[in-house]
Amino acid sequence: MEVSKLNYYFTGILIVLFVLLAFMKPAYPGSTQTNVSGSNTAIEGGYTSTATTTYQSGSSSNSTTNSTTNSNTKSAPPSASSPSYNSMTQDVCAVGGSLGVQTFGLGISGGKHFIDKNCERLKLARILNDFGMKVAAVAILCQDERVFESMIQAGTPCPIDGKIGKEAKQLWGKYDHERPDYTTYVKRMKDREKADIEAQIQMTKELDAMDKVKAKEEAKNKKQIEWKDPR
Repeated sequence: MEVSKLNYYFTGILIVLFVLLAFMKPAYPGSTQTNVSGSNTAIEGGYTSTATTTYQSGSSSNSTTNSTTNSNTKSAPPSASSPSYNSMTQDVCAVGGSLGVQTFGLGISGGKHFIDKNCERLKLARILNDFGMKVAAVAILCQDERVFESMIQAGTPCPIDGKIGKEAKQLWGKYDHERPDYTTYVKRMKDREKADIEAQIQMTKELDAMDKVKAKEEAKNKKQIEWKDPR
């Protein structure tokens, strides 16, 4: 159940990201810069340089240089980091899950704690067993459908309403909807019923075939021993 919640949580985040990505456009730079070493510098706007030289004779020389460079560079923001979740101590049954996604102009990250129910059952059963409550410890473990099924297959059904053994088996048969493996149990019963019907049909066909063979043999034997009056 907890794993399903984690899957739903991550699926929701991914759906939001896909919707955002559908309305976003990639950034394409207006110019391309290539630099082997050092750093790149983009200058936007116009640049004008004027130089004037005057000679002693009174003549002059003017030189004007105009340079215009436009650069439109867009880059992705820093990557989003998903947060880390710690259990703080070793004696807890919580696991952390986190997810982070980064796109152009948007980054999303999140995390959450999830409770491991199977870990809790094991710890509770161990504590009850240490206190001498063995039946209660087994009852806790029987909340897992795999343990419940294995107990049924071993001929030692799980406790119910203070009953064990044959009495517990009768109660589980009466209140089968309370079984932790009820869905699997119903499917298995339907499969068995279907298999029984098919076996019964096959057996009927075989019996009919045997009856036909027997009838043919009886008719053949009757014909051989039939006596006729010579008169």
